[in-house]
This record gives sequence, structure tokens and C-alpha cells, in this order.
Amino acid sequence: MATQKKQLRIEFSQDMVKQPLVYQLNRKFDVVINLRAGQWTEEGGFLRLELEGTTEEIGRVLTFLRDQGVAVTDLEA
Repeated sequence: MATQKKQLRIEFSQDMVKQPLVYQLNRKFDVVINLRAGQWTEEGGFLRLELEGTTEEIGRVLTFLRDQGVAVTDLEA
């Protein structure tokens, strides 16, 4: 199955700052995660990620993040 790369910006609230989001993505999904940028404080923050994987697996990642209350922006749209 062909893989693709997708650039994302994810934004999370104060409640999510202490959650191991990148760890969870790494453990639950068959994608390569490249951290491109990020900034966070106790009030919240953002990460810019590049994901590499199948279209279906990246779609599963997006659904998971949104279900966790994370705002996801596709930087390629």
C-alpha cells in the first residue's frame, strides 16, 4: 500500500498539556511522526507534525486526535 506525508498543526488546551499525545500516536498507529515545531505552556499549545503512512492510517490518527478534543489543521489544504 502506498504511503503519503501529511503536514498538520494540532492545538490543544490546558487539559491536554500533560497528556502524552505523541507517545499515544506512536503506540496506537502505524505512522512515522516527525515533529517540525511546537510551543506549549500550562495553558495549552500547538505542535506541527509531519505524518507518514497510508491514507487510511493517517485518517485514523486524525479521528483519534479530534476525539481527544485536539484542534487539527491540515497545512496542505
